[in-house]
Amino acid sequence: MAMWEVEVTDGVAVASYTNPPMNYMTADGMGELKDLIETWRDPSIKAVILTGGPADRFITHYSVEELVESARDKEMMMNVGRSWLHHHNGTLTNLRDLPKPVIAAMTGSTMGGGFETSLSCDIRIAQRGDYRFGLPEVTLGILPGGCGTQRLSRLLGAGKAIDFILRGRICKPEEAFELGLVHELADDAKARAIEIAREMTTLSAVAIAEIKRAVYEGSEVHLAGGLEIEGDAFIHTMITDEAVEIMQEYVDTPFDERIAWLERKKGLLHPR
Repeated sequence: MAMWEVEVTDGVAVASYTNPPMNYMTADGMGELKDLIETWRDPSIKAVILTGGPADRFITHYSVEELVESARDKEMMMNVGRSWLHHHNGTLTNLRDLPKPVIAAMTGSTMGGGFETSLSCDIRIAQRGDYRFGLPEVTLGILPGGCGTQRLSRLLGAGKAIDFILRGRICKPEEAFELGLVHELADDAKARAIEIAREMTTLSAVAIAEIKRAVYEGSEVHLAGGLEIEGDAFIHTMITDEAVEIMQEYVDTPFDERIAWLERKKGLLHPR
């Protein structure tokens, strides 16, 4: 039985994860996600949303049942552990590197491997409620091995990330927002994610792809190298007919109407 169910409406793919009773991520779930990512490269899909299937569930965390079974076979872990992690992290990197917006609608508790999956999305919307977010792996005698130490340190900086991970911290939605772990809070994270995705489908697909490339590739090199990446991305957007047409429309707008033009053109992403 498939764990991911995908519905595509008006260019927005909504992928819902279901693995009762706790909605833990598993190797099978990651395998399905890997295959789905390739289908989302279709140009007709303008944005992707990951969410939970059951009410009040997202991806709670990775199945500890699977992890402890693997940990018991020390020889196997030493021989194939790195390969397994390579494939796991490769899937999450492919998710992040999709040339279109990827939004996590965190409709329930999101810890460990679930939180690492959300860190591989561009935008994270947390649902208000009695939920927990974080990386509690140290409490289990291990560490976040599915990109958590690396993506969190790039998000918060090494100082804040080491405190968060060393202490195995988990926090409620409001604290996650204050710490910068999520971008918005919403009473209905899925509905808000769909609203944002629809707004973003009206934007230039080339600009979206190049912005992601500039930010993510640029953040992994020194400043001079990042500026080179940014410059190359800028030129790629400037040579499109679409950009010329849109900028001309803006230039043709009276000065006192230009702010309203920007708001009307796309709609501002007001925090909820």
